[in-house]
Amino acid sequence: MSRWKVIRSKQPFFSWLIDRRALRWLFLFIVIAWITFVISVGVGAEYIAPWNVLKSIFGAGEASETLIVMKFRLPRILTSFLVGAALAGAGALLQAVIRNPLASPDLIGITSGASVSAVFFLVFLEQVSIQYLPLVAIIGAILVTFLLYFLAWKKGVSPIRLVLVGIGIHAFMQAGTQLLLVMTPIIHNIAKAHLWLTGTVYGSGWPEVTMMSIWLLVLIPITIWIIPKANMQLFHDDLAISLGSKVEQTRWILLLLVAAYTGVAVSMGGPIVFIGLIAPHIARRLVGPFLGMLFPLSLVTGGLIVMIADLIARSAFYPLDLPVGIFTSLIGVPFFLYLLRKVGKVKKV
Repeated sequence: MSRWKVIRSKQPFFSWLIDRRALRWLFLFIVIAWITFVISVGVGAEYIAPWNVLKSIFGAGEASETLIVMKFRLPRILTSFLVGAALAGAGALLQAVIRNPLASPDLIGITSGASVSAVFFLVFLEQVSIQYLPLVAIIGAILVTFLLYFLAWKKGVSPIRLVLVGIGIHAFMQAGTQLLLVMTPIIHNIAKAHLWLTGTVYGSGWPEVTMMSIWLLVLIPITIWIIPKANMQLFHDDLAISLGSKVEQTRWILLLLVAAYTGVAVSMGGPIVFIGLIAPHIARRLVGPFLGMLFPLSLVTGGLIVMIADLIARSAFYPLDLPVGIFTSLIGVPFFLYLLRKVGKVKKV
C-alpha cells in the first residue's frame, strides 16, 4: 500500500496530499490530547475521577461534579486548548513564509501588535462588550503586519528582512504597550491589563469558548484552501515563480492569516509566548515541512502544550493560580536557545 493518499475535488479547486505515517502521528497526538483533557478537567481543589468527568460532560454525572466540570473547569481548559492551537497554527504558517524554524509571531511583532490593541481595549473601552475584543486584537495584528510588510519591502519581501524588521517592530510595540499602561488613570484597569499581559486563561467561560470556536471555524477552512499554494513558499522564490506560484500574493494571504490567528489567541489568553515556535517545530520533526500534515499536527500540539502548562499553573502551586504564560516562557526560552544553537551549527557545516 502506498504511503501517500491524494484527496482531490472533481473541479480543479482543491487537492490534499496525505502521508499515512503522518496521519498516524496526528491520531496519536489527538488521543494524547483527549486523555490530557479529561485528566485536566478532573484535577483541582476537588479531584474528580476521569470516568466521572466523562459522565458529567455527557450529562450523567452527579449534580455537584457536573457544576464544577461544566461551569468552572471545562470552559477554561477548552479555551487553553483553542488558544494554543491558534498560536501554533500561526507559527506553522509564519515559519513557512519566512522559511526559518526560529520564526514565531511573538518574535517578529505580530503578537505585540495584537497586545497593544487589546490593552487599549481593556483599559480605555471597558464599557464596550468584550465580544469585540478578538476583532480589535485582529485589527491590531493586521495593522502591524501591514507595517511589517511595508518596511520589509525592497523589490519584494525576503524572509530575512521580515525577521529583522519584525524584531524592531516587536520592541516598538512593547514600548507602546507600556506607554498605554502609564497613561491609564484607573488603577483597577492597570492591574487587569498587567495580569492579562502575563498570558492567562483564568476566568475563561463559555462566551470565550464560543468566540474562539467561531473564529477558528472561519480561519481553518481558509487555511486548508491556501495550503497547497503555501507549500510553494518552502522553495526559493525564483523556483516557486517558475512553477507558477504567485509568491507575493500567497505570502500576503498567509501573513494575514497569521495575524488573524494571533489576534484571536491573544484576545482570549493574552500574549502567551513561544507556542508558535515550539509546537510547529515538534510537528515538523515528526511529519516533515509540508503544511498538509504539519499544520493540523501543529494545532493539536499547540493546544496540548497550553493545556499541560495551564494544568501545572493552576495545580502545582495550589492555592495560587499562576498565569500560564509563565510556564510557556520557562519552557520556551531554553527551547529557543537550543534551536538557535542547532541552526547555527547547521549553517557552519
